[in-house]
Amino acid sequence: MAVQTSEETRQSPAALVGGIVEDAQRLLRQEVQLATQELKQEWQKTKSAAASLAAGLVVLVFAAFILTFMLVYLLAYYTAIPTWGCYGIVGGILALIGIGLFIYGKQKASQVQFPPPQTVATLKENAQWIRNQV
Repeated sequence: MAVQTSEETRQSPAALVGGIVEDAQRLLRQEVQLATQELKQEWQKTKSAAASLAAGLVVLVFAAFILTFMLVYLLAYYTAIPTWGCYGIVGGILALIGIGLFIYGKQKASQVQFPPPQTVATLKENAQWIRNQV
């Protein structure tokens, strides 16, 4: 069995540790570059999705506007109510729906707790545990 006399076997432990640290740093830099690239790609996807959602929302608003006029004229056509009265009826119904949704949203918003109490309690427990360890 021959003993290897290569340069690798002659390196000091400090040089080996230095090489490991250098490799770890290079790996970390590569991981950061990869994560940055992935975030850029995901950001592009997010921008594209947001633009599509915004365009869809604009079209839906116009559609709702036109359908509201249709409801007014449909009501005027099938009843003896004057057109201004039909606008009032349709507008009143939409106002009631809007008020109901606003009240519902306000109630839901009042239930939101920020910061979340369970997370705060867990963070306090972790901080206490760390203090006890020191």
